[in-house]
Amino acid sequence: MQICEIEKVIKHNISHKTIFFSCEKCKNAIPGQFVMVWIPGVDEIPMSLSYIADVQAITVEKVGEATEALHSMEEGEKIGIRGPYGNGFKIEGSKALFVAGGTGIAPLMPLIRKYEGEKHVILGARKKELLLFKEEIEELAHLHVSTDDGSYGFKGFATELAEKILMEENFDIVYTCGPEIMMKKMLEICIEYSIPMQASLERYMKCGVGICDSCAINGYHVCKDGPVFSEDILTKMRDFGKWRRNEAGRKIKI
Repeated sequence: MQICEIEKVIKHNISHKTIFFSCEKCKNAIPGQFVMVWIPGVDEIPMSLSYIADVQAITVEKVGEATEALHSMEEGEKIGIRGPYGNGFKIEGSKALFVAGGTGIAPLMPLIRKYEGEKHVILGARKKELLLFKEEIEELAHLHVSTDDGSYGFKGFATELAEKILMEENFDIVYTCGPEIMMKKMLEICIEYSIPMQASLERYMKCGVGICDSCAINGYHVCKDGPVFSEDILTKMRDFGKWRRNEAGRKIKI
């Protein structure tokens, strides 16, 4: 573990912040990889890297004790960084569609920045105020926005907008991250349109290196075999989009 000083904090809205730090091992991380973040005196949690360069960042949604503690931290305070871990995205083709739901845009951002072909990004959120990285994406790609309540862009789910776009244009690859039900639907759409897909999964993790078995799904470990999986593996996961495990290891319906 490397102890890192928080160098900058960007507040996006009441629920989301991006925290910047410098970790020597993370400079050459692959888009889609994650780190284990230690919050002193609180917990250690997995977080995707939302910025990868000489300085790195995680984008945090306030949803529990550990993320609330991260939200309360300021520049100059210290966190522990372990990693990067897992398998990231593989760059394919020359025209890509990125489909993000909520904070699922975070692990996609380093890939969007790195992808050199034509790129279209569907940015989905419950409402306008929760859209993340909108201005930066507009400079990097063709942006399509969906909000559940219709407060900005297309009214409806990101998958509905994705299917509409796929009916009009051809893509070499789809990259997606967000709620698992959304990604399950995206997988069904990609199979229907015969388009390769890569998805970043989220599961409860303790170790981050495939030992504790807490992130296991149908013979795969999200931390070690993923978190990014291609459509050929996702179709073999019976629990994908249906079940997950809680802190006690019990299966819970998604």
